Amino acid sequence: MRAISRWLTRHKRVQLGLLLGAPITWLGVVYLGSIAALLLTSFYGLDSFTFSVVKKFQLSNYQELLKWAPYGRITLRTILVALSVTVIDLALAIPIAFYIVKVASKRMRRILIIAVTVPLWASYLVKAYAWRILLDPAGGLVKNVFGSSPKLGMVTVIITLAYLWLPYAILPVVAGFDRLPNSLLEASSDLGAKAGQTFRAIAIPVLLPALLAATIFTFSLSLGDYIAVGIVGGTTQMIGNVIYSNFGVNNVPLASAYAVAPMLIMIGYLLIVRRTGALDNL
Repeated sequence: MRAISRWLTRHKRVQLGLLLGAPITWLGVVYLGSIAALLLTSFYGLDSFTFSVVKKFQLSNYQELLKWAPYGRITLRTILVALSVTVIDLALAIPIAFYIVKVASKRMRRILIIAVTVPLWASYLVKAYAWRILLDPAGGLVKNVFGSSPKLGMVTVIITLAYLWLPYAILPVVAGFDRLPNSLLEASSDLGAKAGQTFRAIAIPVLLPALLAATIFTFSLSLGDYIAVGIVGGTTQMIGNVIYSNFGVNNVPLASAYAVAPMLIMIGYLLIVRRTGALDNL
């Protein structure tokens, strides 16, 4: 064992390969392999009589997605919901993170960080059904207290998803404020800048990588969600639950083809974010 240890010490690349070989292999086989299988299946067809998968290369699934207008509307609705959730979460995360890092005492900061992360320990389904009970227009808590409640639909989906993904927005912004020196804020104030000017000119450039990281989390998680839509969405359709319903009726090729849509949207979004240069500073 000592001889092996000395040999590995002299051969750093072998040591690195042994350390990273297993996780990289797992990533390549399970993650990239599943994506490759999904892309391959998207080019298969479905027998109209037996409803069995026909393993023959064809473009009929993509042609149907492009030809049938409801798929386009569902895609646009999903993007709108994901963007709305992202904007709401950022609007809430910035003041919360600022208070945690720059205002709260050390003891209170620990308490608030725990409070932010505690919802992550609860079951996703429990939280989604809790919002269903709160927002139920037939007699939920919001209806009983305020006299009215939004109907189960797009608005309730946005509210629920904004709550579910809020911790994923707060934590990166907290890390971003940690990198913002208090001396910069004090210097800006000493030079006569107002709070809004300081935030735009000093805080935003430093926080930009953290803000973009938060948007990646909230946007991607909202884009692919299908469980919350089924619980609080009423008749609202989004990409995730349409894919799920197609899997439910064994139309796996069409579901696989439609699953390519959120992948392309996220790739496009990441390319846009990459052009800002913020990813280099994460």
